Order: sequence, then C-alpha cells, then structure tokens
Amino acid sequence: MSTRPRLSVLVVDDEQRSLEALRRTLDDHFSVFTAASADEGLAMMEREFVQIVVSDQRMPGSSGVEFLRGVRARWPDTVRLILSGYTEAQDIIAGINEAGIWQYLLKPWHPDQLLLTLQSAAELWRLQQENQRLTLELRASPEHLALRVANLRLKAKAQAGFDRLTRAPDSPLNAVCALAEKIAPHDLPVLITGESGTGKELLARAIHYASARAEQPFVVENCGAMPDTLLESELFGHKRGAFTGAIESRVGLFQQADGGTLFLDEIGETSAAFQVKLLRVLQEGEVRPVGSPRPVAVDVRIIAATNRNLEADVVSGRFREDLYYRVAGITLYLPALRERPQDIAPIVTEMLSKSALTGRRMSDAAMRCLEGHAWPGNVRELQNEVRRALALGDGPMLAADLLSPRVRQPPHTSAAAGDTAFEDSSLLKHQLERVEAQLLRASMARHKGNKTHVADELGLTRVGLRMKLMRLGLSDDTPP
Repeated sequence: MSTRPRLSVLVVDDEQRSLEALRRTLDDHFSVFTAASADEGLAMMEREFVQIVVSDQRMPGSSGVEFLRGVRARWPDTVRLILSGYTEAQDIIAGINEAGIWQYLLKPWHPDQLLLTLQSAAELWRLQQENQRLTLELRASPEHLALRVANLRLKAKAQAGFDRLTRAPDSPLNAVCALAEKIAPHDLPVLITGESGTGKELLARAIHYASARAEQPFVVENCGAMPDTLLESELFGHKRGAFTGAIESRVGLFQQADGGTLFLDEIGETSAAFQVKLLRVLQEGEVRPVGSPRPVAVDVRIIAATNRNLEADVVSGRFREDLYYRVAGITLYLPALRERPQDIAPIVTEMLSKSALTGRRMSDAAMRCLEGHAWPGNVRELQNEVRRALALGDGPMLAADLLSPRVRQPPHTSAAAGDTAFEDSSLLKHQLERVEAQLLRASMARHKGNKTHVADELGLTRVGLRMKLMRLGLSDDTPP
C-alpha cells in the first residue's frame, strides 16, 4: 500500500512555548513550519509550499484574521484555521467571512483533538484539489465525470456501512447495529448517546447510507464547539449585511443537507435560547436565515448525538422536553470500549492490516496491556496507541514498551477493584431497574394511575415520572 505525501502546516503564534508544543504534536504527521508573527508567516508562505495554516488570533502587529485575510488573497487554496483563547463572536464571524477560515479552535487545545482536526483539514485540501481537477474534466467529458461521481458515491457508501464499527462476534455493538439497521430506512429522528470516542458519527453515517436518503448529503455540525450566534448562522444561514462582518450571504447547513441527513453532534451542549430556535425549525420544517424576511422549506432527517444524560437534563430543566421528543424518535446507546473488551483485538488487527507498514503485529504482552487498559478515551484513544506503536516500532513485532506508560503499567489493587466493580455494574444496574420498576408499579396501582399522586409519593416531578416510565418501558396504566 502506498502512502500519501505529507502536507505542510504553517503555525503562527507569538508565544514560543506554544509554537514548540504545536510542533511536537504535529511533527509525526505533517511537515511543520513555524513563525512568531504575521510578517514571518507571510515570508514563510513565499518560500515554502504550505497547504494548511494555523494562526493565533491576538498577536502584536497584525491579528490572526488580518494575516489569514492576506493569505486568502494570495494563496486561496490553503486551508485556514484560527487557534485562540478568546471566544468573542465578532472575532469568529470576521474570521469566517473576511478570512474564510475553516475552523476556529480554542485554547487550551487537546493534542488528540487538534491532530484529528488537522488531519481533516488535510483531507479537505486534497478534496479541493480533486474537485478542481474534476472541474477541468467536466469541461472535456461530462459523461466521464458523471460516471466517476457515481463511483465515488458508491465508494463512500461502502466505507460507511455498519461493518465500519469494528467488533467481535459476541460484541454488545451487534445488538445496537442490528437495531440501527432496522430503523435506518424509516424517516425517524435518532438520538445516539455514549461517551466521546465511541463512534457516534460512524453510526450516524451508517444509518444515513442505509436509508432512502443515501444519495443526498450527509452534513455534520458540532453544536458544542461554538457560541449561539455563530451556531445559528452556521445551521440556518444568513443574508449579506445581517450583522457586522456579514459581507456575503451564507447558505446554512440545514439547506445544504436538504433531502439528506443532518448530524448534530453534542446537541446536549446547546443553550436554552438556541434550543427554542432549533425546535421551531424541526416543528415547521423550514429555516429563516439570519436577516432574511422569508423562511426556506427544508426536508432533513435529524440524527443527534450527546455524551450527556439528556433524560436527567430534561428533568433538571437544562434541556427542553419538547425538543428532546423531537430528536429522540429512537435512542441508541453506544457502549464504551471498557464495556466491550472483546472488540479491542479486532480493532487493533484491522488498524494493523490497513497500515502502510504491512506485516506488523502486536506482541502477546502488548495485547495484554491493551486489553487490560480502561480506555477513558475509548476507540479514539486505542487508535492513537496503535499509531504510536507503528511510528516508534522498527520491526515486524510491536512490543509492549512502544505503548504509553499509562497503558502498559499494571493496574493498582484499588484500580483492579474498581475494574471489577465496573464489570459488575451492568448487573447492578439491571437489578436496580427491576427494583425501581416494582416500586413504580406498586405506586401506580395504589393511586390507580394518578401520575400526580405517584410523583408526589416518590418525590418526583411529573416530567421526571414520565421519563422513568419511558426508560423502564412502563405505560401510564401499568398494572401491579
């Protein structure tokens, strides 16, 4: 398997310590250039062929937006990102509209998340180049291009199936994927819950490509990554002049996803004010771009995801109950990797088989370390460990000493006890739910189904009672 050439990243930041940390994080995957000011950055751009630029926002002299505006004018194909510790909406909007930035990243940054974002930026640059080449082909042969687009669509569909969630024959994921595959053809909103790194976006893509909307767009937005004003503009769009910095109209993601699927990641992080606006769109099936006098009809299937307990957030009032029922037509829970340790070996095997360095395999000791780790970062953390071992190893056998210290060190006695407790947690949860269901049935029988009296007796709100009945699969008139 041939490897693709590394792309070049220019990092501009006036803090030397920040530049060094960014270089260390990106060096294994990119050719990294650094500059301590906008002027140094422009000089570097003139000397080197750079595909991705990451700039701090607040620097002496030119700001990041001003610098990237100049980059956009002279090197429009570069993918431009801002990395800043400030979240003023005006800075973000100006960056998007004036400098055409692709992502606005916040400090302090996490190495894994930053690397994933830069890898996505690299893929975007490659796709832009492919798009330009295909545009030239279109002028010469539209029939050839149409065939190529159809083939690419088939390839995308093949790479987004339920088998992309790598798992063992006895994995708990099998039941989740079977249910997801069953409901995929039905135009039903889906809520995917689970910890970060469990593969919620992969499952959402699989649902989309198994549905009747597979030929239409699959659009992704992370609702927890930006303030309300920017999120509203991103999802609903805006008209030119709608606010300061809106120098051109923007089509929102709802319109871009028309006919297809919109994946709203981290929907539980949205504010109460934004939830009202989102609810209105879902109820009416139309969006009103910011600054527009007229709404635009959209036909979009919503798949939402969260790592929060939305049921508890509904009870506490943090998340709107009516919006919850709009997005949770059916709820799918993706178990954490520690809940399915049998999947570790298949995931590692698949990653090694797809590596450019063929013939590599984990030693028995390394596999024991991997299978004994709790994986708080889930599949994403496991993937990073395998990549680390591949990068550091120089032979066919990847030994345990190539793994991070936190992975290869044996668990302490207290940790082992905690792991045992965790293994028993699913049984304990089941037993607690049985007791809870028995109490609810008994109370419903005593009060002849009067939910107000039942809620008072159990110290719940009516909303909380209703959520418990739904979670336990009990109807309002459940007999004892």
